[in-house]
Amino acid sequence: MEFDFLPKLPTSNLDDRSFDDLVEECITRIPRYCPEWTDHNLSDPGITLIELFAWLTDQMLLRFNQVPRKNYVAFLELLGIRLQPPAPARTELSFYLTSDLPEAYTIPLGTEVSTLRTETTEAITFSTDSPLIIAKPELQHFLTAQTVEEIPQSFRVKLTNQWTRQPDGYWEGSEQSVFEEQPQFGNCFYLVINSDDPLDGNVLAVTFTGPAATPTGINPNQPPRSWEAWDGEQWQPVLLREADDLTRGFSFYEMAQQGRNPEQGADVVLHLPPNWPVTNFTTYRGRWLRCVLTTPQGNQSGYNRSPRITSLGVQAIGGTVRASQSALIQDERLGISNGKPGQTYQLQSAPVLERRGNEEYITVTPPGGLPQKWVEVRDFADSGPLDRHYTIDSLTGTVQFGPLIKEPSQIKRQTQVRSHLQQPRQQPRAEDTSVQVTDIDTLEHQYGAVPASGSEIKMVAYRIGGGKQGNVKAATLQFLKSGVPFVARVINHKAAINGTDGESLEQAVIRAPSILRTRDRAVTAEDFEVLTRAAGGGAIARVRCLPVTAESTAGTVSLVIVPQANTDAIAQGEGIAPEELILSAELQEQVLQYLDERRLLGVQIQLQEPEYIGVSVQTQISLEPAYENTVAREGILRNIRVALYKYLNPLTGGLDGKGWPFGRPVYQSDIVALLQQTQGVRYLGAVLLFPIRKQGGIWRRQSAPEPLIDPGSNGLICSWTDTVLRSSHVIDIISS
Repeated sequence: MEFDFLPKLPTSNLDDRSFDDLVEECITRIPRYCPEWTDHNLSDPGITLIELFAWLTDQMLLRFNQVPRKNYVAFLELLGIRLQPPAPARTELSFYLTSDLPEAYTIPLGTEVSTLRTETTEAITFSTDSPLIIAKPELQHFLTAQTVEEIPQSFRVKLTNQWTRQPDGYWEGSEQSVFEEQPQFGNCFYLVINSDDPLDGNVLAVTFTGPAATPTGINPNQPPRSWEAWDGEQWQPVLLREADDLTRGFSFYEMAQQGRNPEQGADVVLHLPPNWPVTNFTTYRGRWLRCVLTTPQGNQSGYNRSPRITSLGVQAIGGTVRASQSALIQDERLGISNGKPGQTYQLQSAPVLERRGNEEYITVTPPGGLPQKWVEVRDFADSGPLDRHYTIDSLTGTVQFGPLIKEPSQIKRQTQVRSHLQQPRQQPRAEDTSVQVTDIDTLEHQYGAVPASGSEIKMVAYRIGGGKQGNVKAATLQFLKSGVPFVARVINHKAAINGTDGESLEQAVIRAPSILRTRDRAVTAEDFEVLTRAAGGGAIARVRCLPVTAESTAGTVSLVIVPQANTDAIAQGEGIAPEELILSAELQEQVLQYLDERRLLGVQIQLQEPEYIGVSVQTQISLEPAYENTVAREGILRNIRVALYKYLNPLTGGLDGKGWPFGRPVYQSDIVALLQQTQGVRYLGAVLLFPIRKQGGIWRRQSAPEPLIDPGSNGLICSWTDTVLRSSHVIDIISS
C-alpha cells in the first residue's frame, strides 16, 4: 500500500549499491575465492547464480531503505487508533394491535423483528431501541377555522350541545360540516386529543360517520386535503398513504355507491410523529391534529360542498418505534478472575455495537460479595489503580482489564535530574549530587483495578449486528422473533438506512493524518468535517462545512451531511433513491452529541441534508455491426444504465468515483463523454436531460428537457429508478 497522502520528506540512503554494482563486485571476487573459474561469460551457469543472488540482495536493500507498513500500523496502535466496527442500519417498526385494549399497553425495549429466512439468505434481525407505549386517547375538542395558520388563533367550536359523548368515548349528534359551506383553500378543522399516557409515535384511527345523501364533487382517489400533527415545532404530515383514508376524503356518497354503509363508520389511519407533546393554542390544551383543505392537483376538482359528519371518535390501534439492526445478548458469563493484571476475556459474538451505558455493562462478583458495576473506558490512560475500568474492542469482542506497566526507575531519576538542571542556579544540595542513573530497579504502575481472584465476571447485556446488509427495503421486516401479546402484525413502512460495514485497515491508515491534525478539537472547517465523519462511526459518507457568508448566522457552523447507503442497487441498474440518503434523527443526535464535546464554547452547530436534484437521461445509440444481436444489445444497455446510475450519484458519482461534487451542474457533454467509453457503441444521438425536483414533498419530473441541470451551491445530482415517476434512464437502439 502506497502512503501517497503523507508528506515526502528526505530519506537517508543506507546502501546505494545497485544491481549492476552488486554483480560487478561479485565477479571481481571470483579470482580470490575460486581462481580455477576463468570463464565469466553471460551464458555461464555461475554468472546466472551471481545475478540471482544480486537481485535478491537488491530487493533486501530496497526494503532497508523503507519504513515497512507493519511499523506504520504499529504507530497507529500507539496513537490509540482502532478500526471502527460496523454501523447498524436504522428504521421504524409499526406494531398493530389485534383489538382496542381497555388500558395503555407497552411493547418492551428490545423486541426483535426479522426478515424472511430463505434457503440462501439468513434472516436479518432488528430490535426496538426504546419501549413503545400505546395509550388510550380521548377526543376533547373538535374545532374549525376559515384559514390555516402556523399558530392557530381563531376557532369555531363544533362539539356543542348538539353532540353528546358516548360511554365508548365517541361523540355523536346532528350533522356537522367539517369545512365552510362553500369550501375554499385553507379551510381546516382541528382535533384536540388528551391522554393520561404519552401518545408519541402512536397509530391513531379517527373514525367518521356521515350521511350518504349527496356527493361532494371530488375525486375520492385523490381528495384535496392533508392531515397534519403539531410536533411542538411545526406541523408534520401524518397520513402515510391514501389507502389509509377509508373515508376517501369524507366522500360518504361514494362509499354508498360501492355498497358500503357510511353509518357504520370509516377510519382514517394516522401515524403520529415520534414527539407529539401537549400544547396550548389560545385557551385549548392538548395534542393537536388538523385536516387542511388543499388545492386540487392537475385537472382534479375540489369540494363543491362541505362534507358532513354525524359522529367522531379516536382510538389507538398501534404504534411506531425506532429500531436498529441488532440482536440482544444478555447475562453472558465471561469467566473467573485469576487476580492478575491485564487479563482478557472474549465475548462469544462480535462485532459489538456501541454500548448503552445504563443497560449494557460488566459486573464483577467477588467471592461471597455483591455484584459490582464496572465502567467501560476508551483506554486506561486516566485510570488509577482503584478505578473499576475495562475496555472492549468492538470489532473483535475482546474485553480487557487494567494492565500493570513496568518501567525502569532510572527514567524517573533522569527526569528529576533534568528538572533540577533547568532550574535557576542555586546552592547545590546534598540530595542532588547523590542521584544515580545506574539503578536497574523498576517502577510499577497499575492502570485500572484488577478483579479479585475468584470473582465471577459477567456481561449483563450487549448487542451485535451492523453492516450494509441491514439496509433492507420497506415492508420486509414482518416476523416477530418471539410472541408479543395483543400484536397482530408488524411492518417497516420505510427502508432501513445508514448500515455500513466495518472499517478496513486501509481506511484507518488514510484517516490517521486527519485525526492528528484535528487533535480531537473542532476549530477549523476541516476539523468539523473530520470529526463529523468520526461521529458517524462509518454511517456518514460525505461532509461539507459551508463557508461563512454575509447571510450566515454569527457563531453558527452549518454542516451538509450525506449518509452512507447500500450501493448494491447501482450494479443492479436501479440507482439510489434520495429517500435512502435521509439524515435520520438518530444520526443527527449522535453527531451533535459527539461534536458538542469538541466544539468551541458558544459555537452552534446546524446539520442539514443537501438539496438533491434527480436527472433522467434520454438518448439514442447505434451499435457496431459485431454487436447486432440480442444478447449483446441487452448487455450494452445494462452496462450503460449501470454507468449512468453510478456516475450520477452522490456516493459513487463524478469523475473520481467518490461522489458527485457539491454544486457542480451536469452537462450534456458529461453524458456524451461517459457513453463514448462504452464498448460497442458506434453512434450517439442527441442527449436530453430531464430534471426531477421535489415540490411540496413530492418528486416531480419536468416534462421539458434542459441543456444543463444545476443543483445549486449545496446540491447534489442523483438518479434512480421509479416507474411511476418515470425517473429511469431511457436508452433506445436505432439501426445503423
